[in-house]
Amino acid sequence: MREPASTALRTVSHDLPVSPELERFMAGGWAATPLPGGVRLPVADLAAARRARLSARFPGERLIVPAGWLKVRSNDCDHRFRPHSAYAWLTGLTGEEQAGHVLVMEPDGPHGHEAVLHVRPRSPRTGEEFYRDRRYGEFWVGRRPDLAEAERMTGIRCVPLDDPGRLPPGRAASTDAELASALSELRLVKDAWEVEQLQLAVDHTTAGFEDVVRALPRALAHPRGERWIEGVFGLRARAEGNGTGYETIAASGAHACVLHWIRNDGPLDPRELLLLDAGVETDTLYTADITRTLPLSGRFSPVQRQVYELVLAAQEAGIAALEPGASFRDFHRAAMRVIAEGLVEWGVLKSAEGDFHRRYTLCSSGHMLGLDVHDCAQARADAYLDGVLEEGQVLTVEPGLYLQPDDETLPPELRGIGVRIEDDLVITAEGARLMSGALPRTPDGIEGWMGELMGC
Repeated sequence: MREPASTALRTVSHDLPVSPELERFMAGGWAATPLPGGVRLPVADLAAARRARLSARFPGERLIVPAGWLKVRSNDCDHRFRPHSAYAWLTGLTGEEQAGHVLVMEPDGPHGHEAVLHVRPRSPRTGEEFYRDRRYGEFWVGRRPDLAEAERMTGIRCVPLDDPGRLPPGRAASTDAELASALSELRLVKDAWEVEQLQLAVDHTTAGFEDVVRALPRALAHPRGERWIEGVFGLRARAEGNGTGYETIAASGAHACVLHWIRNDGPLDPRELLLLDAGVETDTLYTADITRTLPLSGRFSPVQRQVYELVLAAQEAGIAALEPGASFRDFHRAAMRVIAEGLVEWGVLKSAEGDFHRRYTLCSSGHMLGLDVHDCAQARADAYLDGVLEEGQVLTVEPGLYLQPDDETLPPELRGIGVRIEDDLVITAEGARLMSGALPRTPDGIEGWMGELMGC
């Protein structure tokens, strides 16, 4: 499978020509440099078991799972590459050097499938690629494993990516809906190693939220304080993992009423709230997804506390509904019942019946979590949204109220307030374990936590 032409188009670099003398000089005098740590990946055996489960779903069919290709950001600069989640799950390979690589599951008679990795080998010293190729050359973008090293790391037979005729037609995860659904559904229940990785992501995210609170005094003084917050969290994410698992939402004031506010270009007002939705992605590509809504002054005003406490009550109801065998939609229904009744008490709605509360809640109250922040999204409805919860699934519970600043159905004091509380949980035999419990959720807990971190 060759790189799509649309991603291969790049502006020609006006580089200096290479003389024959320089070419000969560049080709010699290089010491052996084995790949540091080029040993079998800790997840290699788990990945093999995952491939076996996929093989059982598609007997006798060739399956093609690409890592994906580099995408131009501007001119000759590419976006940072992250392998496709299904490829990472099946191989254990998560690095930027995987761009263009392809896993092929070749039918192998009664044995199911043989996994073959088509990889771009390490740049040889006998040509110009290693020092001239700005996209793949070792001196430009770093060391890639050679074929033997890649085989040791993964336990998968590896062949050169450009071997002609090696990739005949088959089911491709990038185009085949049935294969994409199967790959999502196989990932719905996490194994113990995956839960550990998700807990690590949550722990790093907790540290990032603490960093943000400590940085609030400087952020409040900056004309684009939201972006300061984004940068502070991003530092933690890059220092501890691969980066953020999704674009950070740092939404102050009425920006919190925009569900996916990622412009993050506004100032911070101490009279308002900050909705921070952020997650660290580990080096193994598992991400957390946590939201806290914080009073920028360190103290909730009475009306801010009123809104926050209703959302918290909704989240508590949603969490209480989590248990194996429960419908996936039960926790959302439980949370929305609390929200609707609260809006009736406030006089915003006349009745809790129907779906009029959705004007103020807008979206669902949670989703699966894993390698993707909205994990397993290609799963069939009967296996996910209309299915039941199982032990080992990891998901978020995140009800919110988004009271738009121009909504005349609301009393003026409520307009422009957005509150979301989001936590990550793993389904257990007894119910659910709160993975992000190190971050306070109650108003009093948040005020005390902020006071300690800000020294006030």
